This record gives sequence, structure tokens and C-alpha cells, in this order.
Amino acid sequence: MSGWQSLRLPDADAALWPHWLDAAGADALFVELGRAIAWETHRIRLFGREHDSPRLSCWIGDPGVAYTYSRTRFEPRRWPAALAAVRARVEQACGTRFNSVLANLYRDGRDSMGWHSDDEPELGAQPLIASLSLGAERRFRFRRRRSRGESVRPGDTVELVLPHGSLLRMAGATQRLYRHDLPRMRGITAPRINLTFRWIETSAH
Repeated sequence: MSGWQSLRLPDADAALWPHWLDAAGADALFVELGRAIAWETHRIRLFGREHDSPRLSCWIGDPGVAYTYSRTRFEPRRWPAALAAVRARVEQACGTRFNSVLANLYRDGRDSMGWHSDDEPELGAQPLIASLSLGAERRFRFRRRRSRGESVRPGDTVELVLPHGSLLRMAGATQRLYRHDLPRMRGITAPRINLTFRWIETSAH
């Protein structure tokens, strides 16, 4: 039986399955992926300057499925066995296929990710992105995009908590209409792994 809970994001298509993995399954996957994934520091460009990304990451995908983010092209690493197995389950839950995943490791509450949308051309016009969270619970926010000069309105920002083992589904116009972030959280000393499954249109390269 489905556990999807629709999020109140006008004109978007987003839903959260809070306990998609049970505690034991989430614990085991967290430990295995922490060991099996080749974590590295990606370089990102902000305001014309390059910086170390405030998290560790790894781009994983099928052969030939490269990804360009912040003007940097990432070639895919091979799927670890445990990640390939969970990909099949995520595909079933979301009713679609994925050929890649961006794995992120937030070492503690000081690691974060600023406001952005996953709207690179190779993701297509209305990408379906599935985000699996493991480890420490973290805040996650959506903010409706505003035109230049448009004032902030009540309800523009929606905040939720992503539990250990939760699955977040973002589809339709979500990336076009909203940005999202993972803010810093003081007092969080435990790590979090986030897996964002995607379908890359290889013809876009």
C-alpha cells in the first residue's frame, strides 16, 4: 500500500513517503553506501568563483550518462550492488526509470546546500526526481520562484523534515516553479546520505 503524502506546493507535483524504508533496512543501506561509494568534494561555481561544495558527493550512472552541473562535467561511476538494488525499488515506487543518481554525504549539520533547482537541460522539461534520505533528519525547504522585483508572499516557502528512510518525489513543474535547499542545522553531529535518482537525456549532450 502506498504511503505517499502530497505536499502543498501550488501548481507543482511533489510528495513524501516518510517511512519508505523500515528502520532496519535504512540502517543497513546507510552503512553499506557509506563504505561502497567513492565520496569526493565537487567544485561548484558561485557568483563567478569556484568553491568546494559544502558536502561530499559522487555521480553514479549507467555507461555514458554524464552530468553537467555548475559548469563541471561529471562522468558516471559504476553502481554499487546495494545501490543498484535500491534503484529498482525506487523505480517501482515512482513508476518510472532512472539511469543515474547523485549521492551526497552531509557529514554533520554544518554541511548544507543552498537554494537551487534541478533544471539542467539534460534532465528534460519536467523531470521526475526521487530523493532518498538516510541518517540524520534534516530540514528541507521549497521556495516558489519569484520574478525580479516581485515581493515575498506568505506561503512562498514550505518547510518539511526528511526522516531516515524517507522518499521524496518531485515531478511535473516542481523544478521550474520552485527552488529547494537543505539549510545548516546547529547541534546535528550525525551524518546524512541523500540519493537523488534522475533520468538523464543523453541526447542533450
